[in-house]
Amino acid sequence: MKGGSLLIIFTKNPESGLVKTRLANSIGDEKALEVYQKLRCHTACIAEKVDVSRTTFYSHFIPATDIFLTDNYNAQLQMGEDLGERMLHAMMRGFEAGFRHIVLIGTDCYELSAAILESAFAALEDSDAVIGPARDGGFYLIGLNRLFQEIFLGREWSTKEVLSETIEVLHRLGIPYKLLPELSDIDTFDDLKKSGLWTLEA
Repeated sequence: MKGGSLLIIFTKNPESGLVKTRLANSIGDEKALEVYQKLRCHTACIAEKVDVSRTTFYSHFIPATDIFLTDNYNAQLQMGEDLGERMLHAMMRGFEAGFRHIVLIGTDCYELSAAILESAFAALEDSDAVIGPARDGGFYLIGLNRLFQEIFLGREWSTKEVLSETIEVLHRLGIPYKLLPELSDIDTFDDLKKSGLWTLEA
C-alpha cells in the first residue's frame, strides 16, 4: 500500500497476572485484567473509525481469536529486547511495506479518541513526527513519516523523562514535529480513579 497511512497498535496478550501489574497491586489480577480488556475494546472501537490500514502487534503470541483479529486488522508479533526496539521494528516493517504515514499507539489510554488519531495523521501531512504527550511524562502516541532510529534506541523507558528526552532527540536531529493534546494512560489505581473508566468499574 505505497503512500498510504498505517495505524500500529501495541497490545499485551490479555492474561491475568501479566497485564496492568501496577494497577493489580491495588485491585488484584482479575480486576486489573478486566480493566485492560475494557481498554483494549475502547482502542479497537476508536481505531476502526479511522480510515487507515491497521496492524496489531502482540506481545507474546498471536491468539486464535481476539478483538483485534478481524478483517480490519493485520496481526504480527513484537520483536526486540525493550520497548524502543519493539517500536522501531514495528515502524520499520510498516515503512518497508510502503506506508508513508505511520502512527503507533498502545492500549492504555481511555481518553484517546478517533478524532485525536485523525489529528495525528493530519499532522504528518506537513511534519515528519507527531507526539501524543502522556501526563506521566511519557507518550501515548508517536507518528513518523521517516524512520529515525535515535528516537528508539539507547533509551530508558517507563520514566518521567521519556517525553522530554524524545523531544530533545527531535530537536537535535532537526525533525519538525507537532504535539497532540496531553492525555492520561491508566497504569495505577490513581489513574483509574481519575478516568472515565472508573465510573464503569465502581
